[in-house]
Amino acid sequence: MKKLTYLVSLTTKDNDYQAEQAAMAEDAARRLGVTVQIIFAENDSIVQSQQILKVIQSRSGVFPDAILFEPAGGTSLPQVARTAVAAGIGWVVLNRDVDYLLELRKAHPVPIFGITSDHEEIGRIQGRQFGALLPRGGSVLYITGPADSPSAKQRTEGMYVSKPADVQVKIIKAHWTEASAHRAVASWLRLSASRQSEFQVVAAQNDSMAAGAKRAFQELPDEAARDRWLHLPFIGCDGLPLTGAAWVNSGLLAATIIVPSNTGQALDLLVRAAHGAPAPPERTLTVPVAFPSVELLGAAQAEKTRALSAQV
Repeated sequence: MKKLTYLVSLTTKDNDYQAEQAAMAEDAARRLGVTVQIIFAENDSIVQSQQILKVIQSRSGVFPDAILFEPAGGTSLPQVARTAVAAGIGWVVLNRDVDYLLELRKAHPVPIFGITSDHEEIGRIQGRQFGALLPRGGSVLYITGPADSPSAKQRTEGMYVSKPADVQVKIIKAHWTEASAHRAVASWLRLSASRQSEFQVVAAQNDSMAAGAKRAFQELPDEAARDRWLHLPFIGCDGLPLTGAAWVNSGLLAATIIVPSNTGQALDLLVRAAHGAPAPPERTLTVPVAFPSVELLGAAQAEKTRALSAQV
């Protein structure tokens, strides 16, 4: 039997969760005895489409057994998916719910499925974190993913469902990377409106963007404004061991959300199917977990408030 080969198309190298997706794919490949090729799309869906089509249309005729694809933009590349499965290549969508999988599964025998983070639950956890940090209400500066990102929209919708009514949210959009959040927050800080606003929490939809926002505040020339921002609790999401979770443990972040990588799980399902196991389900959800728990976060915030009151 030939060695199984898989193409993994990810969004960008400049994001710690995407780096973890790549690392987990490589670890799974070694464990499973398969080959993976990993490509990055520079956060550009056109680049991503061209990269994948180049592999599918290769004149060598040597195709991967399946393509694992995390969408880099608003499109989930349905036509590329159809081209792939028509060529006998399996198709796995990561971290995005798409509406074409059932159609393709009915028409083609190759493995076709999705495995995604529960983005709405991630948003609901962040809304509960806001409540734990602001038991008497207040305002949150919230850095989200781009407007065309379904996962950013789902996280935002989940946050609005669970946040307390007396917590107000100001949204700044970035592009999932530390650099993009730094640029977006630095631009906002140059507006007069930023100096007229009072916030009690800074939150981001991933840890990289929380770090980028914090860097923008560190560069403020006004010492008083800089200190005020940097003393606020910052929260993020992804919770990787060497970044988000470590930043919580060191105090750089007040909280994060641990979001499991799913490339390894997807490869497990593909290899089992190749060895005769039943086809993977159309959709599999991974489970996000608050870190620390929302209860511990609230207790820590209450203790901090009591300590500050005692100093007055």
